Parts: sequence; C-alpha cells; structure tokens
Amino acid sequence: MSIKILKPGLLSTIQDEGRYGYQKDGMVVSGAMDKIALRIANLLVGNAPHSAALEITLLGPQLYFDADHLIAVTGANLSPTIDGQPIKLWRPTLVKKGAILAFGTPVLGCRSYVAIAGGYAVPEVLGSFATYLRAGIGGYKGRALQADDILNVNEPDARLTTYWRELELPERTGNYNQATWSPAPELYPTYEENPTIRAVKGPEYELFAESDLTHFRTEKYLVKSESDRMGYRLQGSPLSLTEPKELLSSAVTFGTVQVPPQGQPIVLMADHQTTGGYPRVAQVITADLPKLAQVQPGKYITFEEVTLEKAQQLYMQQEQKLEQLEWALQIKMKL
Repeated sequence: MSIKILKPGLLSTIQDEGRYGYQKDGMVVSGAMDKIALRIANLLVGNAPHSAALEITLLGPQLYFDADHLIAVTGANLSPTIDGQPIKLWRPTLVKKGAILAFGTPVLGCRSYVAIAGGYAVPEVLGSFATYLRAGIGGYKGRALQADDILNVNEPDARLTTYWRELELPERTGNYNQATWSPAPELYPTYEENPTIRAVKGPEYELFAESDLTHFRTEKYLVKSESDRMGYRLQGSPLSLTEPKELLSSAVTFGTVQVPPQGQPIVLMADHQTTGGYPRVAQVITADLPKLAQVQPGKYITFEEVTLEKAQQLYMQQEQKLEQLEWALQIKMKL
C-alpha cells in the first residue's frame, strides 16, 4: 500500500507532534505547525493523535493512490479535490484505488494536513517521524516531497474494517466517498485571515519603552514573505529597549516573540532554535499557536495581552475538547 507523488507542491513534509527530549543537545522540536489540525486528522482515520501526517503549505501536491485508503484532510482550506471533484474538510474520506488527491487555490489558512489510516511508513528518528529540513532528518529521507516519491503506508487497524464498509454503503460519486458527518465546528480551530493572537508578557517585557509596548499591544503587524517554519518575521512599529543591555542566550520555544536590534519582532515557530539572545517581549499562548500557524504571508496579526492564568485556562479547554472528540470517534468507529 502506497501513495505516489505526482506533483510535490510548494512544501509538503511528513510531520508529527515533534521531537522532544533533545533540546539540551541542540536538537529542535520541529513537528507540525498546527498540531491541533494534525491531531484531529489522525483521530478521524482511527490513528493515535500523535501519528505522522502530511503537512502541506499553501500550494498543495497531487497524490495518486494505488489502493483503497481512508484519509482525512484538515487545517487550511486549500481547495482539496479528488479526481477534480471538491471534497470537504474535517471528515473521514474513503479514497478508492486509482484516485488522485489534489489541491487548488488557498481559500483560508496556510497549512493543510492529510492523515491516512495506518499512518505513513517512515523511519523514526530520535523518537519522532517529524521532518527537520535544516538537519535533513526525519520524515521522508529528511526532505520535502518530490515528484515520483513513493510514500508507503502501514496496515490500518483491523477494527476499522466495519467502518470502511459503512462508508461504502452510500452511493459514491466518482472514486471516493465522504462521511456524512464531521466534528462540531467548536471542536476544531477557527482560522482568520488577520487574527488577534493572545500572548503573555515575555521575560524581558519590562525592558521595553512603554510607548513602544502600547504600539505592540494595539497595532497590526504584517507577516512578511520571508517567514517560514523557523519563524515569522513581522513588520510594524519597531520596539526598542529603554537602555542598551547585554543578554545571555536563554531558552526559547514555539511562540516566543523576540526583538532583534532593528526592533521588528520575530515570532518563533515549529523549527525554532533551542536558545536565543534577543529580548523576549511576549509568548504566544499554546491555545493560539494553531491560529498563528495558519496566517499567510502578507496578512496581519494583532497581539492581545492575557494573564498566565487565562492562558492556562484556554489550554485546558482546548485539551478537554480534543479528549471529548477522541472519545466520541472511538465510539463512532468502534475502536
């Protein structure tokens, strides 16, 4: 069982939730930019939520299926089609042998995820399947997918057989059939073109001029075209320290907002370095990282300050929703 890459798209890589436990050795976490979309995609096809899935950026690939497969496409709406027919996001889809999954114009968001029942058969490196491009490890040969690559697929859970048959019962249109249901919208992330991103104060917040902090909290920042999986470069009102100060390199994480000497913030993303020497003005809350990951270059973000207690509350609410979804899908699929 495998999938052939007919066209690779702009940037298509295998990702999971990340490579943890090695930051002390200088190895980045990497993993999916939108971990919630990845987790839900896996749950919709009966995989463990941390399984590897295909992350697609803006311009998607064309994938040929050499056998019947159960898939789910989540995250950004990049106009997915099967054999030219539009399909819906956030629901299980039974794809028949010979079908081609393709993507068109980006409608909303930046990154889609394609999970497949059984998961992609790629080697595990340091406890993760995630592709880290700069080091050339993980995923498929440590790189982005290319034309004519063959992605092998593991055998799916045998308990999914009954569910597959249920999907085959309705009359199919073409070479696929989608479930008639999807998770309630409140269970998965809401994306916006120009979102408000919530953040807590960073460790060096008080070192910045108050007038600059007012701009930071109220003005829109452009996500520049130079942004990538390592960081989003922003453009807006510059931030400056009240007085020059030498800082030791300190730990950083996904969502840390650093301010280099020129004053334009950088938000660190999934492939961020393990330490940084620039002052940290803010930390994007975990619950808003999926929303941030889906902002396209050329769009704007606005920061909203929240307390640590509020950030923890929002994170717990997000995790509770995912637990409810996982429980419901296990019952639905009889797993």
